[in-house]
Amino acid sequence: MAKFVSTYEKPLPHLGLPDWYTKQWELRQSADIRRSEACRLRNSSKTARSEGNVRTKWDTYINDARIADRVLELSRWKDGLEDLLQKLVTEIGLLSDEKANTEKKIERVTQLLRITSECISMRDCRREAELTYDEADIELKKELRMIANIHEALTKRAQAAWEKLNHLEAFRFKLNLSIEDKNETIRIDIENLELDHACANLSYKPKTPAIDKTSPITYEVWLDRCRCSKLSAENELSGCYTFREDTRVMREHARNDIKAQQDATDYTLRKRIYQTQKARNEMEWQKLKVQKEMEMLGSEISQLEGTLTSKTDAVKCVETRLENRVHRPGSELCKDEVELGLKNEALQLKRTEENLIKMIEHAKASYNSLESLLIRIDKNLEDKQHSLNTDVMCLDIRAPLKTGDRSRLPNETDRNIVLTRMEKEIPLES
Repeated sequence: MAKFVSTYEKPLPHLGLPDWYTKQWELRQSADIRRSEACRLRNSSKTARSEGNVRTKWDTYINDARIADRVLELSRWKDGLEDLLQKLVTEIGLLSDEKANTEKKIERVTQLLRITSECISMRDCRREAELTYDEADIELKKELRMIANIHEALTKRAQAAWEKLNHLEAFRFKLNLSIEDKNETIRIDIENLELDHACANLSYKPKTPAIDKTSPITYEVWLDRCRCSKLSAENELSGCYTFREDTRVMREHARNDIKAQQDATDYTLRKRIYQTQKARNEMEWQKLKVQKEMEMLGSEISQLEGTLTSKTDAVKCVETRLENRVHRPGSELCKDEVELGLKNEALQLKRTEENLIKMIEHAKASYNSLESLLIRIDKNLEDKQHSLNTDVMCLDIRAPLKTGDRSRLPNETDRNIVLTRMEKEIPLES
């Protein structure tokens, strides 16, 4: 090479052609490897994207179905519990009505108790011989004991009904609270069901126990609680129905028992009135007979006294004759038949006077006895009339107890006709 030709080169080591080929081969190999890796990565990414999208779609679909099924299940339980709650509210209302009816029955029984006690106290005002332990007295005391027992039983039943109502109200509150919780849960699940990826109220949430941890109550425990709530509600409904029926049956039995005992008591009172009236009529008949006998005996006494007075004149006449014949002269003073006859007549007159005096005394004693008997009969008649009035007043006091077809007669005349059995003596209208 000529000396005047100059060349310029970088002050770096130059590669040989083999090395250049080697580097070209290395770059080609690296490019192939990187492209292969990038292709595999793209395929893997596409597969991951597809699988992620499909998995997300199916997970969302399955969870939506689960939420919908859960909402349906909650709705079924809620509807069942609401139906039971409605029945429970109805039963509470019916039980309240039964309690009110029982309290009204207690007030009615209290009135019966007062009336029966008043009847017993009134019949205790009867006088002396009329104050007897008769059937009416026994039936009235029996009625008083029965009404007192019924009053105590109904009072206990009303107290039990009050306690039952309180228990049902507490259970209704718990059941209503469970229904409200289910309504709130259904609302939340429906809101979750309406959410999608395009909703505006989506955001990241902080790490909370609701996300990091599971729920404290398992599904099996929740299902058992629902079943227990339903079973408890059904048992409460059944128990309330049984309690109401028992209360109603108790009231009906009490009403029938009281009605039967009232009929028995009224019958004995009417029977006693009839017996007292019969005895009073007998006493009035005896009074008339005694008064008539007293009149006849008084007339007889007057006749006996008149006869005694007339015998006194006869005795005076006989004694005067005997006295006059004592003055006969001499041998004429003999015991002849005249003297014997006069003496016999005087003796007979003395005996007759004595007999008349005894008869008058006996008649007066008998008259006094009849007069005392008449006073006793009058007193007995007054007592029987007072007893009769007392029993009739007892029936009048018990008249408000009669209702319906057992009510009292429309007027006092019909009532007196029935009480005195006068319908048999009243002539039929032509």
